[in-house]
Amino acid sequence: MDYKIKRMIYTVDDIYTLPDGKRAELIDGEIYDMAPPSRKHQGMVGELFNRISNHINSKGGACKPYVAPFAVFLNADDYNYVEPDISVICDPAKLTEKGCNGAPDWIIEIVSPGSRRMDCMIKLFKYRSAGVREYWVVDPDKNRITVYDFAGEDSAEYSFSDTVSSVIYPDLSIDFGQISL
Repeated sequence: MDYKIKRMIYTVDDIYTLPDGKRAELIDGEIYDMAPPSRKHQGMVGELFNRISNHINSKGGACKPYVAPFAVFLNADDYNYVEPDISVICDPAKLTEKGCNGAPDWIIEIVSPGSRRMDCMIKLFKYRSAGVREYWVVDPDKNRITVYDFAGEDSAEYSFSDTVSSVIYPDLSIDFGQISL
């Protein structure tokens, strides 16, 4: 006898009906629970967000940075909802009161022990296929920053003693040696 297990397909509506305080992301109809971030994780997000936001504001650009929890409806459908640690959106038409409808231009994820597979594999593929232009995976435990330039089909690895430049903002460099954890 052939048995088929039918997988439950979830939608954004299921994310919005989660109990208060429970966070999850939705990728291709599958729900992934999110653990609360650590103090170190939040400190890193804050430092990076401040530097990026200050740079963008000083240049008067059209791009807008957002920090999690910020809803990104990645494929502008009901089956993909993520909350990247930092999102930079350069097309104001993608922004709604609920969040970003479509792929941000630049996403940064800070890896936590429980999010390594998600950030380095699942989201890497999803972000690239959705049209994200630049993706940084910042891994404090491995002292590594991986920068993916999806538009240029390139990637580079750096350590926390390096200065890393953005692809979409070439004049923005972040000296990771100056980031306090």
